[in-house]
Order: sequence, then C-alpha cells, then structure tokens
Amino acid sequence: MQPPSNLKSPLSLFRNGFTWVMGGLAFTLTILALLPLLAILAAIIKRGLPTLSWEVFIHLPAPVGMEGEPNGFANAIVGTLTMVGLGALFSIPLGVMTGVFLAEFAAGSAIANGVRFTTVILSSVPSVIVGVFAYGVLVITTKQFSAYAGGLALGVIMTPIIALTTEEALKLVPVHYRLGSAALGASKWETTVKTVIPCAIPAITTGVLLAVARAAGETAPLMFTALFSQFWQEGLMAPTPSLPVLIYNYASSPFEEQNAIAWTASLVLLMLVLAINLLSRLLIRRNV
Repeated sequence: MQPPSNLKSPLSLFRNGFTWVMGGLAFTLTILALLPLLAILAAIIKRGLPTLSWEVFIHLPAPVGMEGEPNGFANAIVGTLTMVGLGALFSIPLGVMTGVFLAEFAAGSAIANGVRFTTVILSSVPSVIVGVFAYGVLVITTKQFSAYAGGLALGVIMTPIIALTTEEALKLVPVHYRLGSAALGASKWETTVKTVIPCAIPAITTGVLLAVARAAGETAPLMFTALFSQFWQEGLMAPTPSLPVLIYNYASSPFEEQNAIAWTASLVLLMLVLAINLLSRLLIRRNV
C-alpha cells in the first residue's frame, strides 16, 4: 500500500526531519544533564568502595598515624541518626498539622495564603542561615554545642517540606470522600482525621521521607550547632559527630587515611540518601 502523497511533500519531510533533530537534541541534552550525577557517583564509588568494610560501621575514627588501628565512623552514623530523629520528632507533627490546616480548615483564606507563602519562603532559606538561627537560639543560650541544637536546625529545614507535601497530598483526596463522610453526620474534624488523612498517609509518608533525606545530608547547620567529636556522644547536650561534618573535616585534611575515610563516609551517606529516596518512590508507585 502506497503512503499518502502528502507525506512525501517537502513540508512533510521538513517536519519529520525537524522532529527527529529536536528529539535527538533533547536526548543529547538529557545525557549531558546526567553526566555530572554519573561522574559524582563514579568518583565516590571508585574512591570510597575500596575502604568500605564492616569496620567503618563499628569503630571510632582512628588517630592519625596509628597504622593497623581499626578506622571507622560509627559515632558519626549514630550522631546523624540521632539529630535527624530529634528533628523529625517536632517537624513531623508540626509539618503535618500545618498541611492539614492549609488544605482542610483554611483553604482559600487570606490566613492560608499567608501561611503558605511563609512556608514556601522558609523552605528556600539557605541552610547556613538556619544553622545561625539555631546557634543563636540554643548554642548561645545553653553555652554549648549539642545534638538538641542540631536537631532543631534540621527540624526547621524539614518542617516546610513536610507541610507543603502534606497539603498537596490532602488536596489529592477526592472531594466525594468528604461529602460522603459529612452526609453520614461526621464533623469536619472527624472527616479529616478518620477519612481524609488515612487516604493521604502514603503520600504524606513520602513527603516525610524526602524531608529526612534532605536533612541527612545537611552540613552547614550542624557545623554551627552540633560541631563535631571524635568520640561517642556523651549525651544530647554535648557536641555530636555527624557524617556530613566528618566528610567536610576529613576531605580537607592533609592526611591520606582521613581522605580515604571521607570518601567512604560519602559513599555511606549517598547510599543512605538514595535508599530513602527509592523508598519514597516505591510508596508513590504503590499508590498511584
């Protein structure tokens, strides 16, 4: 069967050729955009994998020059998890309730617009400024660096992310769910708590995981608040080690063994953040 003659016209051939050229250009630009990420992954894996072993997860950083001593950053892993956990303790309730308020109780009002605008601004504030804020609130007040101060800084970073994702998650719940609950005599609060929020929990959980992934990789706020320590943390009101600060300190060290630990810690932190992001993607796909 012969193709229509209009497909062989110069204009049609030009359009088809232009489509192929633009498709090839888009593909090329996509590859170029991925190159920095692939280069970072390749460098971290190449330099971090050779020294990755179980020892790094169970031992403290070894003193410089102590050859043969087990070298690790178990204290930094524990410190990171501690401060992210402290930040999550107050950012999750605060962020979720803010999102519920914006989506369910003040939708379209001037108050909601103001709160939403403030939340968006807070989400874009540089993390170093958040660190300075936590430094002024807790470190200067208590006169010591601590896990609490680090947790506060990370919590401030996490809160707007959770609030905005919670609002969007609640907006995706079909309106007839609310109408059906109201028709059965449920109050606005009962409808929100027993009907709307349960439907949005997977999407809210995804937002929480994304906030945790963001907080786990922050360096600047922890330098102002938790500082660092080569030892196990002595308590929540003491300087606390973390993976991002360890990477910063050891990457700029003149000693090769510390540089190697910095690469390995980078690989561990990268795997942690990637695992959290993959988990959030799985939750999204499961509930689409």
